[in-house]
Amino acid sequence: MIKGLYETHVQVSDLENAIEFYTKVLGLEFAHKEENRRIAFLWIGKNKESMLGLWEQKENLQTRHFAFTAEKEDILNFSVEFLKNKNLKPYNFLKDGIEKPMVFAWMPALAIYFNDPDGNQLEFISVLEGDGKPELGVLSYEEWMERK
Repeated sequence: MIKGLYETHVQVSDLENAIEFYTKVLGLEFAHKEENRRIAFLWIGKNKESMLGLWEQKENLQTRHFAFTAEKEDILNFSVEFLKNKNLKPYNFLKDGIEKPMVFAWMPALAIYFNDPDGNQLEFISVLEGDGKPELGVLSYEEWMERK
């Protein structure tokens, strides 16, 4: 029945600022804006595969977490540089100050995190080939390649 996740929504403090961040900085495609309700919708992916809804909330902003699927090679080779060039601070799941993607061995998947201007926690993630190894926890990609 369920084949995937089509859309998710986050609260933002300034709708225009959020639209600019997600379209200009992250490259999502603008889809629709409802001025009277102060919401906007953005396409994720080239074939309108999924959607992100931005809801302006001036008070009691509740931040969320969601992840964008990305290619393993892009995460390994370009994600940190891409984020830094956009004045975003990359961090790993452990938040240990190391700005490198890490592997969740139980999945397995490679991921790197960053925040939007409102503090929503965003992630680039790529599911890796092979079976998970939960006993390895969270580790660097290099360690994963040595132990898998």
